[in-house]
Amino acid sequence: MSNRKAITRIGIPLVSCLLCFGIQSWLIASEAGNSDKHILIADGGAGVKNNPLMLAQAKHAEIMPQVLYQKAWLLIRRSYYDQTYNAQDWNRWKHKYDGKLKTLDDAHKAIETMLWSLGDPYTRFLDPEAFAEERSQIEAHLYGVGMQLGMNKNHRVVVIAPIEGTPAYKANVKPGWEITEVDGKKVSGQSLDQVVKLIRGPKGAKVTLTFLVGKDKEKPVDLVRDEIPIRAVANAEILPGNIGYIRLDTFISQKANKEMKAALKKLDNTDGLILDLRNNPGGLLTNAIEIANMFLDRGVIVSTIDSDGYKNSTFSANRPLNRHPMVVLINKGSASASEILSGALRDNGRAKLVGETSFGKGLVQAINKLDDESGINVTIARYLTPNDVDIHKHGIVPDFKVGVKTKDWEEGKGPWWIDLSYKHFDKSPSDGKDIQLNKAIEVLKKEITKSPETASAGNQIKSGRTKTD
Repeated sequence: MSNRKAITRIGIPLVSCLLCFGIQSWLIASEAGNSDKHILIADGGAGVKNNPLMLAQAKHAEIMPQVLYQKAWLLIRRSYYDQTYNAQDWNRWKHKYDGKLKTLDDAHKAIETMLWSLGDPYTRFLDPEAFAEERSQIEAHLYGVGMQLGMNKNHRVVVIAPIEGTPAYKANVKPGWEITEVDGKKVSGQSLDQVVKLIRGPKGAKVTLTFLVGKDKEKPVDLVRDEIPIRAVANAEILPGNIGYIRLDTFISQKANKEMKAALKKLDNTDGLILDLRNNPGGLLTNAIEIANMFLDRGVIVSTIDSDGYKNSTFSANRPLNRHPMVVLINKGSASASEILSGALRDNGRAKLVGETSFGKGLVQAINKLDDESGINVTIARYLTPNDVDIHKHGIVPDFKVGVKTKDWEEGKGPWWIDLSYKHFDKSPSDGKDIQLNKAIEVLKKEITKSPETASAGNQIKSGRTKTD
């Protein structure tokens, strides 16, 4: 397997695989046009029209497949952002399957086919299991044993790290152990997602994992599944030079804002801040907006263009929690909400961006629950950065480009928490090997010397000398 493929295999799983599947880059926003019965999941936040957010109808005693399909068709008709529907007559789908849908499975397949015609990978059908999992991540509820997992170059599922306080952590499961069996069943040849599914389960249920802990030594470990904390802020620490560092893994948890506030409070006495959004695939639009508000005095955070072509802008609340000089790290795995936040901070002159061009997802989705507990994520708008830049399929270009080449990955100079060799589990943001982070520190130090705040009386470096240009 090539390094590129290896990186792909561990990039998102490393971020999101707390024994679950990552929602990755989808945003939550509001639906243009309501269905009759809704359950509020989150508010729409960014000014998208008709802002009550998605949805969900009470479970009916009997659900007719044809009715389910028609409701899905109407949902797209009313709310899809591209009213050309990928240059097709949307009415052609309305009665396409009349009399042909006998089961809910038939309806699901018909809906998938209909959505596929839009040519939009972000407008997609979720079966009841996938929909329940998506909502669990939003509500920050996850049940398992508490491990970050990855797949190494030999196609083996390996423990990246146990999560503190979880069943795996308490059982002394170690980084680098390879999972060979789940409840006595071999997992060789299965994908990372398949193994994750086997390990997850209801709280209180037992699972036996067999680990390869040495060259030929296997070790069975009995674990009892529990609720696993889903942390949006993976790291919040002070680096040498009194530099604050926060790694934000995801925007999907409703607790992300609370965690960010706590991290900023912890780092309040630092001279500057590095916000690491590398490999952050996005999440809730409202989280991106609220976190942007923690740093911005004034200005537009994001604008959306809805299906009718109306532009709506969301402005900062002018109550920032942090005014320190700031650098944001991004890479090709930074998407959606990560791009909204980094675009807002850069366009408003609040932060410099370091790293690689971001993923380039400038579309907003709404989560829609159907009658049978399945769901549809629908693209309802496209968004623009404060400077009216449409980054979809283009990404955000950083102020300081620092790419990670194959040789850099081999030498462990990529994002500090990723190790392609699965041998070095003691890496940290202060070990000096991460070349993108090193550049961010260099840029931040220059910003600190230019900052009016750090030039003020009493704000001094440890030697006692005042910071000046």
